[in-house]
Amino acid sequence: MDIKQITPELAVSPQISPDDVADLKAQGFRSIICNRPDGEGADQPSFEEIETAAKAAGIEARYIPIVAGMVQDDDADAFGKAMAELPGPVFAYCRSGTRSATLWSLSEAGKRPMPDILAATKAAGYDMNGVARRIANGGKTPTDTGDAQYDVVVVGGGAGGIAVAASLMARRNSLNIAVIDPADVHYYQPGWTMVGGGIFNAQQTAKTMGSLIPDGVHWIKAAVAAFEPQNNAVILDGCRVVKYDRLVVCPGLKLDWGAVDGLEDTLGRNGVTSNYRYDLAPYTWELVQGLRQGRAIFTQPPMPIKCAGAPQKAMYLSGDAWFRSGALKDIDIQFCNAGGVLFGVKDYVPALEAYVQKYGATLNFFHNLVAIDGPGKTATFNVAKPDAAPETVKMDFDMIHVCPPQTAPDFIRVSPLADAAGWVDVDQATLRHKSFDNIWSLGDVMNAPNAKTAAAARKQAPTVADNIVADIEGRSACAQYDGYGSCPLTVERGKIVLAEFGYGGVLKPSFPKFLIDGTKPSRAAWLLKERILPPIYWQAMLKGKEWMAKPEALSAKVD
Repeated sequence: MDIKQITPELAVSPQISPDDVADLKAQGFRSIICNRPDGEGADQPSFEEIETAAKAAGIEARYIPIVAGMVQDDDADAFGKAMAELPGPVFAYCRSGTRSATLWSLSEAGKRPMPDILAATKAAGYDMNGVARRIANGGKTPTDTGDAQYDVVVVGGGAGGIAVAASLMARRNSLNIAVIDPADVHYYQPGWTMVGGGIFNAQQTAKTMGSLIPDGVHWIKAAVAAFEPQNNAVILDGCRVVKYDRLVVCPGLKLDWGAVDGLEDTLGRNGVTSNYRYDLAPYTWELVQGLRQGRAIFTQPPMPIKCAGAPQKAMYLSGDAWFRSGALKDIDIQFCNAGGVLFGVKDYVPALEAYVQKYGATLNFFHNLVAIDGPGKTATFNVAKPDAAPETVKMDFDMIHVCPPQTAPDFIRVSPLADAAGWVDVDQATLRHKSFDNIWSLGDVMNAPNAKTAAAARKQAPTVADNIVADIEGRSACAQYDGYGSCPLTVERGKIVLAEFGYGGVLKPSFPKFLIDGTKPSRAAWLLKERILPPIYWQAMLKGKEWMAKPEALSAKVD
């Protein structure tokens, strides 16, 4: 038997024989559901034969036969009723297991989030994206074929989504474009490091979403439930369907706070904070100002994360504040990084190490935060150093700044657009999807090996816009993205190490060395971060004005 576990209460498989029933009993199953009609196959045992074996083994059996490809709404209701009535765990089967998995998926609609349903069946080897509309519609067959149609649909109203919509309108303002995003507020997330360092106010980093949607672009204020790329459709929560000629996918990352045991229960109190959330960044500065002695821990999870330098930026600005107040000598700074290096591009490491020494910080590599006891002021790390046995380490803290683990959003990971790791699968130069040639992606959610920063999205948006317009005009892709990303490392108040690099860690400086030498801390780079980049973000990038972001012509050498 090829048994596939979907939940602890249900497993499915292809056709079984009466001889398999005793083994099912031995594995702990207490009920069997048959979803295959008798006589479907020449060598198929009848349900009566399975039921007789089940009774002999002390297992209940129920017959809910489904014609292949004909799962009706009433069938899903019957399956859900059987799951509620039969003693569990339950084993269900049909010819391949697909009908059983489909019935479960539809019966669970409305009881659990659709991404969870799709993820559970996908892990068992069954792709339920084909019934995603029905799941979104509470398990019932929808009666509509589409609520709206657009030339271009953009999923995500963050930095990448607004920028690409604006860049498209700047090129061809006759396009019928829609941006799908449920959020009321758009955040300038690069500013949260400065909020946590006492430089910006949180309010400076937020604007209403409605005020930023480009003129002429439709805003669909809804969450995406699933994709049907074969039908050029996006399914929204509530089963509304939006059709497109071309699709851009850029919803950003999921911050997986729940992956650290105890973290969600203590965020924003007990000395536990994070600059990765708008409402928590001010608490970081409050803690820094209040700490006069004790231990401060700064954590970084396994990659990928948005802005890989942000966890240590928090450490440097905090260390600088304690240095200026005279408290540094009484504060033990610990940087706990799940990775093995301080920064991924070696050219910037010497300058950063000098500040690590200045602040007396201890670097703990291969330390991955797995649990926090807020009231007990204890953090637990799994330590997995090369050539050493894994161990668990506990550290006491007075303050801890946490960078949460990060993944692609659930509705992306379980979609047909995702690669094996759950990221949107694109060509790293053109940012076009590898399997669906009318889909592009940019920002944090796609799988190109670049740094996930707003600066990267600023370069990616014009590239995607150029290539979409070329496609509309029947031309081949004409622009390429070189992997550019920027990480302004705030090493002290008033100085920044401006890391700029592309694919493979190749340095990509925007300015001549006499203005800004990115490998060294400089006041000029600080002024860029504090005074120049915010208005460039709000007034240029999100308005389709591509200052220092013009697309690079596609090289003939790029596949």
